[in-house]
Order: sequence, then C-alpha cells, then structure tokens
Amino acid sequence: MELRSLVRCYLLMLFLPVFTCHGSISLGVTAVGFAGAALYAGFDRLRCTFYECCSPRAEWIKPNISALIAALDSNLYGQHIVHQVVPRALKAHLFNDQPHKALVMSFHGWTGGGKNYVSKFIAQTIYKLGMKSQYVHMFVSTVDFPHGEKADIYKLNLQDWIRSNVSKCERSLFIFDEIDKMPLGMINGIKPFIDYHESINGVDFRKSIFIFLSNTGGPDITRAMLKMWRDGKNRDDITMMDLEHLIQRGAFNEEGGLHKSELIQHSLVDHYVPFMPLERRHVELCAHDEIRRRGHRSSKDLIKSVADEMIYFPPENQLFSTTGCKRVAQKVGFLLANEEYDNIFN
Repeated sequence: MELRSLVRCYLLMLFLPVFTCHGSISLGVTAVGFAGAALYAGFDRLRCTFYECCSPRAEWIKPNISALIAALDSNLYGQHIVHQVVPRALKAHLFNDQPHKALVMSFHGWTGGGKNYVSKFIAQTIYKLGMKSQYVHMFVSTVDFPHGEKADIYKLNLQDWIRSNVSKCERSLFIFDEIDKMPLGMINGIKPFIDYHESINGVDFRKSIFIFLSNTGGPDITRAMLKMWRDGKNRDDITMMDLEHLIQRGAFNEEGGLHKSELIQHSLVDHYVPFMPLERRHVELCAHDEIRRRGHRSSKDLIKSVADEMIYFPPENQLFSTTGCKRVAQKVGFLLANEEYDNIFN
C-alpha cells in the first residue's frame, strides 16, 4: 500500500470509530501503524534539522579527530604527551560501535597547563554545539559539590543525573573540574557507569566519556621534570611512561576526590594524562596568540613585557611559570590598556 493511502487510512481512523480499509480491520490497524511510524520518523527528521538531537542520522554529534589535532597544534603549547594520547584515545573509543566500557581520562598538572582548554576542544570535536551542547555536562566541585558533609546526597543526585542523561543519549560527555576538591568518596558513585557492564537497568553507558581535571600529581610531575632537566633530558623526549605511574600514585595518595578511590583501585581510569608545567617560551607563545586575538599587532617587546610579568620557579633558574598561561590574558589586557592610555594622553 502506498504511503499516501496509509496516511489516508490513518486519518480516517481518527474520525471513524469502526471502519475497514480495503475490507479488513486488521489491514486498517496495520496501515495505521505504518502511517504513524512514517509520520513520526518524518517529524523526528524535521525536528533534528532545527534542534539538537542524538539521532545518528543527524549531524549534531559528528566526531572530527582531525579538527581536534589541528586545534591542539594551533592552541596548546608545551604538552606533546597530550597531543600524542588524547586524539588517539578518543579515536579508538568514538569509532568503536561496541566499546567495552566508557572512556575515562584523568588530566593532571599545575594550573594554567591547558586542562580546561583541551576539554573544550574535545567537546567541539564531538558536538556541533561544543560546550553548549545539551549532551555535554560540566561539574565544578567547588560550585556543584561545596559541602563535604553532603557527599552521600551529592553522590545519589549525580548518579540520577548521569543515568537520566545517558538514557537520552549514549554519546554523553561528563567533565569534572577541580576533582581534587570533590568531597572524599563521592566520585565512587560513578563506578558502575564506567565499569565493564553491557547495561545497567537497561541503559548502556559504554559509549559515554568521562574526563577528570585535577591539580593532583602536579608536584610529582614537576619534580620528575626538574630531575630529567638536570640530567640533560630534552622536554620533548619525556614520555607517558615517565610520568603516568607518578600521576596514578599521586591521585590515589594525595588528599582529594580520587584519594583511595575505587576507580583507581579497580583500574577503571583508562588514561592518566600529564600536563607539564610551562616554560617562559610557552608563555610567550600564549601571549602572542592573545595579542593577536585582541586585534593588535604582536611585537617582541610586548610579548617580553607580558612574559616578564609572570612568576617563575624554582628561584635558582626560573624555569617554570607558576600559573602556566592562565594569567596571560589579564596581563595582555592590562599592558594594552596602558599602551592605549599613553597614546591618548601623550
């Protein structure tokens, strides 16, 4: 039966209590089923044209690893291990129709190294709307989980939130910032969702992605890098194997959200990604980008002025920036404002 006829039968049944289509009630019921399905499918496609949806036919979720690599190459400095690990881990997970478990990556290092930056690029890689996608969920521990005595309540609420959102879209992304400030034991609540389960109460969590951002492990990474630097090892020759065990040990032993956690005990974190402390040359690259972003001409003098405003450690050789590139934007804005003020009044 042609679709036009099926739709006609469906519309007739809306108004007639009893009728037969082609002399058969059963045929009429079948026609209604087909017509209803066709109408719903058409409506669903139309809706997904204008509103974000999780349908595989729509292009709201369309991973682009090449775009991620390009974004990291253009915007992330001094983190060659991140460049090597993150795109490869995402590619292996996103293009596997039957992953064994949810992808879990834990980013560790001093502030200003680019952890939030990379999280943003990952969201932009997977979702057309990036961080604004309804399938991207970001939690900041000091804002969303501020009271340690409420850890059990937070844990239950978080479980409900994850379960509800993954049931709507398997390709959900959950980012936990400042996990080192999360109430102790709370993160264990997500263990069932990142473990090796095909489904939990009918919901499959294996296509989801969880990213933890933490300052834990930062001191261990820095000490290891200082030792390798003194031994004459080139920064770009430092490997994941040189640092990953330090991060895992630090995350497990240092006070914070992952302290003695079941996630680490049961080896459910797939990748511990080190973000190394940035050197002056990396700060200068960040300053150059920020100056250009503001529409100003980048000069060596201005870049040097920005870099000079930053604080470096250890005291004897001033090797690493204490805040990475985190305060570069403020310093650039301050110096440009002074420059514009001088141009006006001098």
